[in-house]
Amino acid sequence: MKYRQTHSVEIAAAKASISRATAYRIEKEARLPSQKKQPRERRRPDPLEHIFDAEVVPLLKAAPGIRAVAVYDEILRRHPELSEGVRRTLERRIRSWRAVHGQEQDVIFRQTHEPGRLGLSDFTDMSSLGLTVAGQPLDHLLYHFRLVWSGFEHAHVILGGESFVALAEGLQNALACCRLFGHPVKLA
Repeated sequence: MKYRQTHSVEIAAAKASISRATAYRIEKEARLPSQKKQPRERRRPDPLEHIFDAEVVPLLKAAPGIRAVAVYDEILRRHPELSEGVRRTLERRIRSWRAVHGQEQDVIFRQTHEPGRLGLSDFTDMSSLGLTVAGQPLDHLLYHFRLVWSGFEHAHVILGGESFVALAEGLQNALACCRLFGHPVKLA
């Protein structure tokens, strides 16, 4: 349409890489191609209309893991008048039914970790251990750092509470140990 504003139909068609006949048809029709398409109707009567809800759905509810081919064999056994060409129709109907009414599926988001890219760190309160020094309770935390990909771990005792200084000191010591033991770390 942009080429048609400044060029003839033949030139606009050549520039848009479509045939002249298509260009003339587009120019003649006021609606977009997506607006012209009518939903496709069934080409033949549904052979499973009276069977699916009455017989197939109870089978699917009774045995949620049953395969569509087993349902197909059972339906053909019960209704020998059905043609064998009904298999794909039955499989599609079963797939659609299971998507709406079937068991919930597990959703898994795979994670890929690059070496040295992701590390985890946390403080742990250690007062529940009841450690004492010279008879006095030791008030301390444990800073723990772990690289996700390699599993490298480092722990550092923090005397006092959680603070930026404690975090920086624990992380600095952990990264120094990573380099010392040959674990790659990419600082961003």
